[in-house]
Amino acid sequence: MKSILVPVVLTGGLLGNLACGHSEPKAEAKVLPKVAVSLVGQGAPEGGAWVAATLQSTRTATLSTRMAAQVRRVLVQEGQRVAAGALLMALGDEDLQGQLRAAETGLATVEAHHRRIQALQAQKASTLSELEQAQAQVAQAQAGVAVLKANLAYTQLRAPFAGVVQSRKVNEGDFVAPGMPLLELVGEGEQELVGTLSDDEAKGLKLGAKLKFETEGVAGEAQISGLAPGGDPASHRGALRAKVLKPKGLRQGSFARLLVPASAATPTTGQELSVPRTALLTRGELVGVFIAKEGHAELRWITLGEGSGSQLPVRSGLRAGEQVIDRPGALQDGQPIEVSHGGK
Repeated sequence: MKSILVPVVLTGGLLGNLACGHSEPKAEAKVLPKVAVSLVGQGAPEGGAWVAATLQSTRTATLSTRMAAQVRRVLVQEGQRVAAGALLMALGDEDLQGQLRAAETGLATVEAHHRRIQALQAQKASTLSELEQAQAQVAQAQAGVAVLKANLAYTQLRAPFAGVVQSRKVNEGDFVAPGMPLLELVGEGEQELVGTLSDDEAKGLKLGAKLKFETEGVAGEAQISGLAPGGDPASHRGALRAKVLKPKGLRQGSFARLLVPASAATPTTGQELSVPRTALLTRGELVGVFIAKEGHAELRWITLGEGSGSQLPVRSGLRAGEQVIDRPGALQDGQPIEVSHGGK
């Protein structure tokens, strides 16, 4: 058997590595330099905390009917201003009109019978019990007519006050059931902010207190008109109502933020955490801070509450006693640090 020799060409570097039994060298890990950092304290947020609220009129009404009927006419549209007592919607009332005519005929019959009995009673030709029975029949017939007229009134939806049609739930031809919302009407004039507060946020607040608020880029002032303790079984938050003092004429249904003062928003437990704005870093929608841990910087993503001062409340991601680094700049996760005692 003949042997075939295949020539192999090796470069100098590869030949040297093979001869020494080593592979190609790996890139060395980048060593981060040690930097000096300053720490910041943690405490309660300054300036208070923002709580969510909704702007609405002090007078609102959801119109419905207690009759099952078909919508005959809709006379208004969303955004239309209406006067008090104006007809907004008409429902089919043919059945009720027929029943009313029959009831009125019955009433006329028993009234005529009652008059005859009265005349006979005057001539001593009828008994007292016959007269009383005739009077009862008249009263019963009158009550039946009154009920039908009241039911007919529910087929004519009228504005209980002057205002603006906020929404229309049905169209002409729709069949509606008793209690079904048909129209929403909001009154023009006074407005209020409606929201909820935790027990801690409500501390120090009282009826008549004035709060600042923001809505759609507009700042204003409102006065607390209703304040209930936390009683909701799910959220354990209480209701808050604040009458808008200024400005007037804001858009109904707008989202707003009420500023609860620090004296009320800050609990006395001393366990609430906050960080200064200068310690924050953002990457997209994420917000984080660097903490000093065992001579290195550790990146920690956190969830913030809303605040108006230099300190922002921390809802999650940070524990009491952890050392937060101020003004992190280009600091990287895991970078060696040296705490500067000249800082805060």
